[in-house]
Amino acid sequence: MHRSLVLAVAALVAVPFAVAPRAVHAAQNPQPPAPQTDAAPQAGAAPRHWNPPAPTNLQVLPKNLTGEQVHAIMEQWEGQLGSGCRTCHAVDKTKVGPNGRPMLNFADDSKEEKQTARLMYKMTEKINADYISMVPNSGQAVTCGTCHRGHLAPEEFVPARHEEHGPAPAAAPAAPTAAPTSGQ
Repeated sequence: MHRSLVLAVAALVAVPFAVAPRAVHAAQNPQPPAPQTDAAPQAGAAPRHWNPPAPTNLQVLPKNLTGEQVHAIMEQWEGQLGSGCRTCHAVDKTKVGPNGRPMLNFADDSKEEKQTARLMYKMTEKINADYISMVPNSGQAVTCGTCHRGHLAPEEFVPARHEEHGPAPAAAPAAPTAAPTSGQ
């Protein structure tokens, strides 16, 4: 009964964004970055290692995360949501990156999607702490991918037809048709 309730609650509240709590754990315990080489990238090639800026506007993620840790979390969210950075982050037309394109203003809060992502992060944290943790042997945290499965807007769930209740009822026989009568 509790598992059904938990799944129902998770299904009802999972809307545009959710967050990967395991990503926060991974970001708080990061692997050391790959060593940088002194070799210059080839002309037109992307830099081998991007050094993300230090976060300046963390409101729901732990404030002690580094730029690389936040970037790792964002990459997981992108994959689970099937989206990109520009979904939540506004373009800063006054700054140009090394690739010649406008940079993003990660601290800017003007996009509604960023506010939704924060709300979804709090929602998944609450579901995991207050509900999933009550399910014996669950061990399965709710993440963005739980509902989104690589789509920005979760697709409607259509349960598979179960045959455990027996075969579908047979079609009702057609009603007999009355034979035409002559004018008696």
